[in-house]
Amino acid sequence: MISKKIYLLVLVCSISIHARAQQTPAAKQSKSVLILNATAHLGNGEMIENSAIGFVDGKINLVADARVIRLAEGAYNITIDAAGKHVYPGFIAPNSTLGLVEIDAVKSSDDEDEIGTMNPNVRSIIAYTADSKVIETVRPNGILMAQITPRGGTISGSSSIVQLDAWNWKDALIKENDGIHVNFPTSFRRLGSRFEPGGIETNKDYAKQVLELSAFLANAKAYLGDSSKDRNLVLESTKGLFDGNQTLFIHADEEKQIIDAVQFAKESGVKKMVIVGGYEAYKTAELLQKNNIGVLLKRVHEMPENDDHDIDLPYKAAKLLTDKGVLVGLENSGAHERMNTRNLPFLAGTCAAYGLDKEQALQLITSNTAKILGIDAQCGTLEQGKDATLFISEGDALDMRTNKLTNAFIQGRMISLETHQTKLNERYKTKYNQK
Repeated sequence: MISKKIYLLVLVCSISIHARAQQTPAAKQSKSVLILNATAHLGNGEMIENSAIGFVDGKINLVADARVIRLAEGAYNITIDAAGKHVYPGFIAPNSTLGLVEIDAVKSSDDEDEIGTMNPNVRSIIAYTADSKVIETVRPNGILMAQITPRGGTISGSSSIVQLDAWNWKDALIKENDGIHVNFPTSFRRLGSRFEPGGIETNKDYAKQVLELSAFLANAKAYLGDSSKDRNLVLESTKGLFDGNQTLFIHADEEKQIIDAVQFAKESGVKKMVIVGGYEAYKTAELLQKNNIGVLLKRVHEMPENDDHDIDLPYKAAKLLTDKGVLVGLENSGAHERMNTRNLPFLAGTCAAYGLDKEQALQLITSNTAKILGIDAQCGTLEQGKDATLFISEGDALDMRTNKLTNAFIQGRMISLETHQTKLNERYKTKYNQK
């Protein structure tokens, strides 16, 4: 009797879990698709008003002005007339924890960090849950790719880049172990709490903490140069930083942090680095530009961090850096970051409202981010030979009033835009006899 009850309980739970599961990932593209007459925003600063975008076998094979080309009848299996609509490359969410945490209050669904302080060997991708319900919420706003990034410690671990319609993490991969993430020590500490902020004090251990980080990478470099050694997987995992196969993503906001981080990376022999956060990066723009260091700028929908800062500084930061020749992308870490990932295009829209050209703002979440992450040969723009990861919107995708997707494709596969929220919307429209 007891075993029967247990069986029924397991069965009910299984059904419940199945009912809440994400949609089945789309099948591999089998029919060629042509999108006609849409305004195409290429993601490289250019735009085609009456475009023809074609793709087959998951790759774009046509980007042209529909008014000046001729196509043979039946050249494509499916033709989508998108007159009056807009087509964009899929947006990319860097420095994201999508798929690592499902419910913040449920510990068993939280796998974003690891025990310890120096964890270059930790791979976030193996903890990635491809069928996360949170992932569903970002795709209807055009976010189709993400950099899955660990948190915690001084060296958090390695990130990987995924597309957001997959059965599992292996199917989702675009680039595995693209970089290692370091939380650079802060020179100042803010007292109090988020709700009752206090004053600011100097971090007396700053120099010691930077030295410990430098010593760790020095040991790693020495280990990698020693041919006769016992295997050390922790140190071995840093190899990509020294041969250029991985990027060092340094999370830093303060001016002094950023300057010291650049010096630290140089002295350590790191080939490629990126600043993540970069609140005061505009003060170091010349240094960053000179060393070809990109910035993944922290969430711009924030208040200034200091009382003497311009109230509009977070909104203008992307413009300030872009004008100085720094390659800038936008990231969305912070409070409720996974639930707020869907707002990524509107961060770019705010940057456009505060000085950037609209097509420049679009680059902050497409081509610029792709270049920073090292995937620009594969995605980030609407160009021949690149992945057909793109979407059609009824209006301007950077405006929350007009970002309304009608179709979205990941590597040529037409994906579902249905979410728990859209189901509820339809349910209650039926209840109240609304169209």
